[in-house]
Order: sequence, then structure tokens, then C-alpha cells
Amino acid sequence: MKIDDALMDALTSRARTSPRRRINYDLRDSEQDLSQKMLNALEPDTVVPVHRHPSASEVVVVLRGRCIQHFYDDAGRLTESVELTPGSDVPAVVVEKGRWHSLESVESGTVILECKEGPYRPLGDDDIMIPQ
Repeated sequence: MKIDDALMDALTSRARTSPRRRINYDLRDSEQDLSQKMLNALEPDTVVPVHRHPSASEVVVVLRGRCIQHFYDDAGRLTESVELTPGSDVPAVVVEKGRWHSLESVESGTVILECKEGPYRPLGDDDIMIPQ
């Protein structure tokens, strides 16, 4: 499989018409693959809530566009923001297990590669936060 402009264009088109203004694309070979590997196309007006992953770290690589990874403390205060752009000094981040974070798309057509260890588990109420 090639992750090329045609695939990213198709995902961006779907994200633009999605009520959530984002769409993901599963990169696993089968459902027996218990990792999480996906492309995520995000438009600037999508809302990614502040959340954490209690059992795994998360790798975020920007393939196209521009976004900002925000980090928060346990009280919901913004502690750091990192701009991610392909070809820049920081095109990717590793979000440590249990760290509060959110992602803001700031450019239409943004596509990220997102990877986490372990099977998909929906976020529980304890893993979503409304920041201060």
C-alpha cells in the first residue's frame, strides 16, 4: 500500500463532509492485528477533546498540513503546545502514556499518521477532560 497524495486527497474529501470534520483510515492488515495504526485526516474546525491513553503511548506524525499538539496538566491547565509540520524541525511527537493532550488542526488538508500499542479501546469518562 502506498500512502500517497491520492489517498490523502480522498481522506481529506471525506473529512470535509464528515459531521466530525475528521476521518480515520485503518492501516492494519487484519482485525487480528491488535495494534492501532491509522491515518487521520483533520480539518481546522474539528474538535479533538483533551484526553489521555492510560495504557499506551501514542505516536503522531504529520504527513501533510499543519497541526498543534497541546499538552495539559492534571488540573487541565495548558502546559505546552508543539507545532507539527512535515519537513520541519518537529514533524512528530510521542505522547507518553497517561499524558493529557489534544490536537488542533490549523490547516485544511492536514493528515497525520497515528500509532498506539494494543487494541482499540474507546475512551472512558475518566480519560476525557474539560480544560480550565
